Amino acid sequence: MPKRSPSAAPSTLSLYDSSAFFEKALLFGVQHGIIDQHKLDAICSDAPKGMVQIARYFGSEYLRPELEKAKDRIVNLVSLYLESTSGGDLRIAAESLRDHSFLSRSKAGSDMLKALIAMPQNSHFGMNERSGFTDDSIPLLAKWSLRSLADYQAELAKRSQVAQLIDAAIWLADDLGMEAAELQAAGQDAEAVVRTALLILATKRTELPDWVAFGNMIGALRKKHSLTKGSANTRSKVVNSAGTGTLPIIIPKNLPCHLKTVVEAVRQSVVADLPRILDATVPVRKLFYQTPAFIGRYFWVEDGLSEVDHYDRATSAVWTKATGGHSDDSSLLTLFLCVAAEAAPKTILTEKGAATLIRRIRKTGLKPDLVRQYIQDHAPVQHQDDYANLWMDFIPDAQATLQSDLDYSLKDAVTLLRRECNVT
Repeated sequence: MPKRSPSAAPSTLSLYDSSAFFEKALLFGVQHGIIDQHKLDAICSDAPKGMVQIARYFGSEYLRPELEKAKDRIVNLVSLYLESTSGGDLRIAAESLRDHSFLSRSKAGSDMLKALIAMPQNSHFGMNERSGFTDDSIPLLAKWSLRSLADYQAELAKRSQVAQLIDAAIWLADDLGMEAAELQAAGQDAEAVVRTALLILATKRTELPDWVAFGNMIGALRKKHSLTKGSANTRSKVVNSAGTGTLPIIIPKNLPCHLKTVVEAVRQSVVADLPRILDATVPVRKLFYQTPAFIGRYFWVEDGLSEVDHYDRATSAVWTKATGGHSDDSSLLTLFLCVAAEAAPKTILTEKGAATLIRRIRKTGLKPDLVRQYIQDHAPVQHQDDYANLWMDFIPDAQATLQSDLDYSLKDAVTLLRRECNVT
């Protein structure tokens, strides 16, 4: 086979797109003595092999359209790698061609794209399996193998930010006692985790909360920093807090440097949220569960048992206070009757108190359904049906007597209360 002279190189490379960075680097290398005839021969030998391999990988090496597309792909893959690693410097790119095989530069370009495709596109843990590049990703690689360096760099910047956000969430969660696997299983957004972690650190707590603990934390913050009680100056300090002021929201000093920029952006969003978070006029559950802008914006560990336990303890405390620890039918009926009359809950009435309650009932009426709701909200779950039945057995007949217009002296009504309720 006759040797090709460097001057013949342009015609030899006429098959390639003239705009490809690979061609520019190759011509520069030939013209400046960086690439010799031996390297040209090697490239001309490797290129067809690479084209067949690529055609086979993405479809079929036996179809001419596939081979034509494979030619475009291999040139683009080499160009992507050379231009990216050289920063557009033709001399550096030519030296890379000289020192390495053509197929290795093609594989390096492919590896760049595979790494890009394996990066997360979404900061939601439930949408990222982090399984790396798989066969399912080959169609995406086929598309990206024909994209420009500018497209690659834009996508890399976007996905890098998402990856850093996820890494920041994992780092902060680990610092607060939650492992990456638990975070992955929780399936929440990384940004929400970072926001909550920053709030947790600002309140000197040491663990990521479940809903009950999260609600208690917000309640404590509102009690201490409530904007409804503060002056305009206090509002300014809270909203503009950057490590000083009423509620400092700061970045942990030991946070890895490469994560600080992305966490700072989230920190600023927490600071912007503070006026609404600290607004005691909006119930905590309503803000975080029912306000569109705040749904999913913060993170808490889903723990149904903890919430049930908290509910049981809360209802138990309210019920014990209301009943005074009494569970006899007379005490309960006295309490229920007060609730139905929208009077102060009591389990025992004096003669005078009983008469006052009856007059109230005759003036404003009874609302028996309030008792059902009261039982549902406050009574121990295991006794709710029994208490509801007790009330329903009592109220139908008693209501007629209690609201009778014929009982002017209240004698019948008071007698009823002495018999069924606690009247001293």
